[in-house]
Amino acid sequence: MRKITLTLPDGKAIEAAPGASLYEFSLGQNGGARGLVLAAKLDGHLCPLDTAPDRSARLEWVTYSDKPGLEIYQRSACFILNMAVAEMSHNTRLVIGHSISNGFYYDFYCGIPVTQELLNGITAKMREIIGLDLPFRRLRLPRAEAIRYFDGRAMSDSRRLVENSSIDQVQIYENGRFANIEIYPLAYSTGAVSRFELKTYSPGFVILFPEQEDFTVTSHIGKTRKLFQIYQESKNWGKILGVSDVGRLDQIIARGGISEIIKVAEGLHEKKIARIADTITSKKEDLRLVLVAGPSASGKTTFSKRLATQLQVNGIRPLALSMDNYFVNRESCPRDESGELDFEALAALDLDLFNRHLADLLEGREVAVPRFDFETGCRRSEHRNLWLEDDQILVVEGIHALNPKISATVPERNKFRIYVSALTQLTINDHSRISTTDTRILRRLVRDSRFRNYNADQTLKRFPSVIRGERRNTFPFQENADVMFNSWLVYELAVLKDLALPLLAIIPAADETYTEAQRLLKFLMLFQPVAADEVPPTSILREFIGGSSFRY
Repeated sequence: MRKITLTLPDGKAIEAAPGASLYEFSLGQNGGARGLVLAAKLDGHLCPLDTAPDRSARLEWVTYSDKPGLEIYQRSACFILNMAVAEMSHNTRLVIGHSISNGFYYDFYCGIPVTQELLNGITAKMREIIGLDLPFRRLRLPRAEAIRYFDGRAMSDSRRLVENSSIDQVQIYENGRFANIEIYPLAYSTGAVSRFELKTYSPGFVILFPEQEDFTVTSHIGKTRKLFQIYQESKNWGKILGVSDVGRLDQIIARGGISEIIKVAEGLHEKKIARIADTITSKKEDLRLVLVAGPSASGKTTFSKRLATQLQVNGIRPLALSMDNYFVNRESCPRDESGELDFEALAALDLDLFNRHLADLLEGREVAVPRFDFETGCRRSEHRNLWLEDDQILVVEGIHALNPKISATVPERNKFRIYVSALTQLTINDHSRISTTDTRILRRLVRDSRFRNYNADQTLKRFPSVIRGERRNTFPFQENADVMFNSWLVYELAVLKDLALPLLAIIPAADETYTEAQRLLKFLMLFQPVAADEVPPTSILREFIGGSSFRY
């Protein structure tokens, strides 16, 4: 019988007979909790452990300490949660929401009051399922057969998704009464999930996962109420638009109704920005400084420009100052613990010059603002002269704008803080969420390719460093905001699809970002495309795809 050779990164070879699964080879490979093997890569392709290799290949184990392993563990825990709820109550609709702290928020859509007693019962059932170490059964069905499958289980949201998306083969996992579409693999069996916690978070609850650093579950949920309220507001916007999941969005696109959705979504943005401008106007006697912060690709720049327009409508003349122009030249930029350029670090800015300019402007003195060129990574030779007149408000925008070090010398009564982020309320279906980070990655992927001379693999390679920097420098200050704005648009992923697909498709299997690129490709295939021509010239989305009527 012909042998198959699987070669590990250290050069060690595993000889295998055809038909043997990766799970069999993974036994004994676990290196503690963080080293828990949850999947594998064969020549760069992410594979579940029930895969039986049919040819020789490079083999790399995927553990909890890897990003794909973390996501597999989280989705497996969520699957077990749904299994437990399905066994305990046959007519209960449990719907996943957004991330909170190191976990995911859930709602019961059937009037069940969420108590810790209820969650303790669900936890006990989950522990029972985990103790049985039940294999997750994986199916790959053609579209028509998948539609019949979900019809038979009365899963209308999943049926609608399959019917209206462009996927031909549907990956489904099932166990007991529960089944779900899964883009990512799950763990081999329920026994792989050992640590989690369910905690009330009114009106729903949160499933908390272990920290990636030490595999311990931190029960404390930090200050997130302002952010949570914005998510809830976005959910209500979804109800106004009649779009709660990808299948419903695809259905609207297929029926030619997306133009109306775009108009209403953009109108909601404009209304919210106008209300923020009204709040600032009501405080105009004291305010001198408006600070706009948010993570990468959140749309801060366009938001600031649209806010400036609304302030002018209210009779206030704003003066914009972007912190992006205060980046140090690339050769002077600090590096993170992985050796990557850390553009999110406060030291990536010429903080001394910025603070000097801020003080001068607020004192009425003229300053020469530098111009930073993102393509070359250096300041341009020219600059722009700015000064703040007595009847003007200074609007400062940048990822560090809410850091107290930026405006420590300005009295509290003289400043107003705004936090901007793209907080996705759309779900794939009742049981699968869309990561806010994925939306920002795709925005940045397209923008970097068009305006910053970066390839898709460079953007994907850099993004883990971006996230680490945001956790240190941006997220800790978000709850200090006086108001939050959600820049996400319900239709935007359908627009980004055709712009991002060719960028991701050319990343070769040998590249370290290939697994992530393939995941995003599969994710984008869930969406019906929408032409970029439909996007208004003042939209925040134009900051990333081009064609904006604003100058940047």
